[in-house]
Amino acid sequence: MASIAAVPTVLNPIRSLGRSTLAALRLIGAVGVFALRGVAAMLTPPWFAGQLLRQLAAIGFFSLPVVGLTAIFTGAALGLNIYTGGGRFNAEQVMPQIVALGITRELGPVLAALMLAGRVSAAIAAEIGAMRATEQIDAMRTLSTDPFRYLVAPRLAAAVMALPLLTVVADLIGVAGGWLIAVRILGFNPTVYIRNTAAFLQPSDVISGLIKASVFGFIVALMGCYHGYTAKGGARGVGRATTHAVVSSAILIFASDYLLTTVFAGA
Repeated sequence: MASIAAVPTVLNPIRSLGRSTLAALRLIGAVGVFALRGVAAMLTPPWFAGQLLRQLAAIGFFSLPVVGLTAIFTGAALGLNIYTGGGRFNAEQVMPQIVALGITRELGPVLAALMLAGRVSAAIAAEIGAMRATEQIDAMRTLSTDPFRYLVAPRLAAAVMALPLLTVVADLIGVAGGWLIAVRILGFNPTVYIRNTAAFLQPSDVISGLIKASVFGFIVALMGCYHGYTAKGGARGVGRATTHAVVSSAILIFASDYLLTTVFAGA
């Protein structure tokens, strides 16, 4: 009898694991369906040009200060660290090349995306979540307006277009930050620094970073839209949606960055 009574206790962890696995699969399926509906609405008419322009300004233009500040300090810190580490092997002169490669291929798109995850994904989730809580989304359906075309599609398209442009700005400012530290503090010749950087970089380095940026932009907007659209529980639910949007965006950015880097390295 004791062994029979112990069976439910033994099965409890298995049940918990099964429930967690099923919940994760349901979430992945729900996000996948949401993404497909968003992409379909983004690629087929009718389009809301006014909404797209507003989102381009909100996502792209107003994110320039935070992306620029992040890039210049990252480039400067990266330059100092590479110079210090290279000094242990008498390889200080490779600093311009490594700074440029690290910024364009990795740090530029990733840091720009993380800044957008904190600023834009949270704002999207809060805005759409508030509309869900106040039943404005239901009112759109009543007025025969597809919420996916009016709310989701413009934000997805704007993020996919804006983040590569922000990445270009981050690349330029990040390399300029490394140049500033190298010339003003470490004694590098400014002309030689720029010449070495331009000679070392290849178009594929910049293009791979821009492709990453497009994927990251889609992820940032998708997570903000999904968590805002599915928010429940009033103001508290909107707060949870905002937090979940930022966290899930950051995790997916790092995961997709690894996958894309693997693909580009293999190519």
